[in-house]
Amino acid sequence: MPSAYKRILLKLSGEALMGDDKYGINRNVVEHIVVEIAEACQFGVEVAIVVGGGNIFRGMKSAGDGMDRVTADYMGMLATIMNALALQDAMRRKGLISRVQSALRIDQVVEPYIRNKAIRYLEEGKVVIFAAGTGNPFFTTDTAAALRGMEINADVVLKATKVDGIYSSDPKINSNATRYHHLSFDEAIIENLQVMDATALTLCRDQKLPINVFSIFKSGALMRILMGEDEGTLVSNG
Repeated sequence: MPSAYKRILLKLSGEALMGDDKYGINRNVVEHIVVEIAEACQFGVEVAIVVGGGNIFRGMKSAGDGMDRVTADYMGMLATIMNALALQDAMRRKGLISRVQSALRIDQVVEPYIRNKAIRYLEEGKVVIFAAGTGNPFFTTDTAAALRGMEINADVVLKATKVDGIYSSDPKINSNATRYHHLSFDEAIIENLQVMDATALTLCRDQKLPINVFSIFKSGALMRILMGEDEGTLVSNG
């Protein structure tokens, strides 16, 4: 059975890389995520990733309190590059070929972001990891995921979280909370469901780029989405 999507943009939050740790990178979690991505690649799906940096920046929170917002945002971008390199290393050990492209120029460490080169890598079967967000302060990695997803002509943005979808209320507090199977962009924005930030949601809505929110910790969840099964919460125009 063919995949429901040919090319995906996977949005990984920095917090997803922590596992149960307070901050930093949990090696076992990263290896689990790479296994899920490897299965998608073996299935013939082209995979691009935008990674956040909250897990690393969280460890510097006390030092960053009261810091100028622009400076803090640039530090956060550097944290995403660290996460991207950790992912790339884990992929190398798994036998996956990947390339890291950064919106900030650090040529000795990672490539600069070049759209056509990123698309060529994807067509060659390589995983492309986008780091440093959009390269601009005040824009989140959610917005970077929406932007890069549109630029590479992705079929969907998959937001990987610790929760297996969007719920009517916090499932950790309310055991009767129900998972939404499908939402429109307008519903997500009006009800402030915090799927992604408003800028990212609006970009995806206007460009008709669907978003699926799912748990990366649920084994096989990524493959079930690719097979078109009911997994997570789909946010779209329809």
